[in-house]
Amino acid sequence: MDDHQTPIRVVVKKKKGHGGHHGGAWKVAYADFVTAMMALFIVLWIVGQSATVKQAISAYFKDPGVFESGRGGNILHGSRGSAPVPTSNISAQIETLKAEAKKLEEAIKGNSDLEKFKDRIEITVTKEGLRIELLENSAGLFFDVGSSKPKPDTIKLLKIVGKEVGQLPNKVMIEGYTDARPYVNPDYTNWELSSDRANTARRILEENGIRKDQVSQVRGFADRNLKHPDKPLDFGNRRVSILVATDIKEHVSAVPGPPAAAPQKDSITPQAPQVATDEAKPK
Repeated sequence: MDDHQTPIRVVVKKKKGHGGHHGGAWKVAYADFVTAMMALFIVLWIVGQSATVKQAISAYFKDPGVFESGRGGNILHGSRGSAPVPTSNISAQIETLKAEAKKLEEAIKGNSDLEKFKDRIEITVTKEGLRIELLENSAGLFFDVGSSKPKPDTIKLLKIVGKEVGQLPNKVMIEGYTDARPYVNPDYTNWELSSDRANTARRILEENGIRKDQVSQVRGFADRNLKHPDKPLDFGNRRVSILVATDIKEHVSAVPGPPAAAPQKDSITPQAPQVATDEAKPK
């Protein structure tokens, strides 16, 4: 190299990386924040829902598959603001109906006018659904003796039932039963009496919360399904039964009432007095 030549300088510029606020770490933090807020809003929404909605959500987390297409319904599906009962999951339906049974019991206990009914109302939950039975006594507790006319406190009771059950999507079946005493009037028998009482209950329920399309059946069984088969004349055989049914297709064709007892051929002897007492009293 000549002493007079200018040396060549090579300048290498290094590309500086992004630092500080120019990085992507903030995106992760923001995503975590949004997720936390969504979880918070979901929890707040659940806390503000009714017991039936909470039961349905609980059922989903226990068995999410029940809500898959073709197997169940939408968790928000319902009518008149009601919560759903998963149609294919009997366990979930039963849990929902148990919660409803508890609400009914508390509502009835909280009404001092219904105190006299406490030992004559049976509320049970089975696979067939929530059954509410009004069991008569010798004096005619719910209806006038031998009549389908309801007592004033019976109407109050049915108003409570209608208000609660009307919030559910379940179908309702109403049944009437009598004891084995023969009705003295040949033109008005236990068949008419049991049917009329069930129909009276239906009208009151529909006037106080139950939707008209919610009632699927109204039937009178007379003395054909005794609650106490060994005591055919027992007053407890006279009853009106309200079944809030689980969504099982068999209920459409099967008798939703208690299992049919054996024919009561010997329950009324030829010497039985044909007098107008208790349920045998003419309308």
